[in-house]
Formats: sequence, structure tokens, C-alpha cells
Amino acid sequence: MAHVSLPHDSKAGPTKPEVRAVLLSKLDLGPTDHFAEVGSCTGAVTIEAARRAGRVTALERKAERLETTRKNLAANDVTGDVDLREAEAPEGLPGDADALFVGGSRNYEAVLDHAVETGIDRVAMNVSRLEVAGDATEAFRERDLLREVVQFQVSHGYELAGATSFDSDNPVYMLVGGTEAVAADGGVRIAGSGATDGGVRTAGSDVTDGGVRSLGPSPAPERRSDGSPR
Repeated sequence: MAHVSLPHDSKAGPTKPEVRAVLLSKLDLGPTDHFAEVGSCTGAVTIEAARRAGRVTALERKAERLETTRKNLAANDVTGDVDLREAEAPEGLPGDADALFVGGSRNYEAVLDHAVETGIDRVAMNVSRLEVAGDATEAFRERDLLREVVQFQVSHGYELAGATSFDSDNPVYMLVGGTEAVAADGGVRIAGSGATDGGVRTAGSDVTDGGVRSLGPSPAPERRSDGSPR
């Protein structure tokens, strides 16, 4: 991963490099993708996305933070197709995005509605507070967007009395999904669909037919009369 320089600061800290690495692996951006971002702030994710995606549209509701994004893009010699918009999402979001990163919890339910309405293929949201993570997970699930929730914590080593100790960052909850998410078995899960067939798997469905698996709970294993599993 290429280095990102952030000489211009914002009161809200940037998404940490390790978190960006996981985020970008989940979104899997390519040169034909249009990436949309809610809350560009320092521009750390914006810079990384612009190096991968064909187009980037980054929203920031605070003018001073948007200017910080602009300055850091210039400091990293980003020359791609990047559209910076001072707007409060979902206002200002493009209607043709392929991937979306929600960098904050403000208005996130309306942003997720926009993702469903416009058919955004890949959606990721980072959350740092446990209660918000629970609510956001339910919001993703209600819209058939949820594929996975990843929780991780990064620690950095430092020297202490001739040995190595660690400082830990706060945990991050990353919600990942989209309107068309590839299932683990190679099928396709379509948001908003109430039935499955032909190798298609529907999020939230507890019923399957035609040999198709759902994302609902797995049935309990059959057991022998002595209680042991078959």
C-alpha cells in the first residue's frame, strides 16, 4: 500500500492505515468503479480510493474539513477524477456509485436507503461506539444489505524498559455488504428479494428452495437416540 501523507490536520482524526487496508480489501475498488464517500474529513480514505477507483465523489458537510481534504489530495499528488462536495448526505450523493464508504453515523439510515434505491453494489461503514454498531447492524440487516460485521483492534509496539509493550487503538466495527453481495458458496444475495432460486441467496431469509442456502440460522443437526450427532 502506497504511503499517505496528511500534512494538513482536522479536529477529527483520520481513518488509521490498518483500518484503511481492511476497508479497501472489502470494497475491492477497480479502475471502472465510481466510489462515493460520506465524511471525507482529512482525506485519508479519499486519497487511497482515488489511487484505485476510476472516479471518486467525496462528501463533507463542514467546509473547513473539505478544504483539508483538498489540501491533502494535492500534497499526495492525486490527479484522478475526484469530485469534492460540501453537502450533508444523503444530499449530494451520486446516483451511479458502485461502492460507498460511510465514515460516520450521522444520517446513516438515510444514506443506506440511498444505497438501496440506487443499487450500490458494495457498502462499508466504520463505527467506533458499541451501541451505534448494534443499531447500524440492524439497519443494514433490515435493508438486506448486510454481509458481515468485522470487529478489530490494532496495537502498536513501543520500547519499555528494554522490552516491547503495546498501545492499543480503540476497537473498530466495520459493517460490510451491498445490494448484491457474493455469498460464501459463490451464489448471489440480492437486497430486497423475498425468494431465492438458481443459486441465489437472499439476506435475512429463513426459507430455502431449489437447493439454495439462506442467511438465516442453520438448522440444528440431527441426533441419534442416545443424543450424539449423526
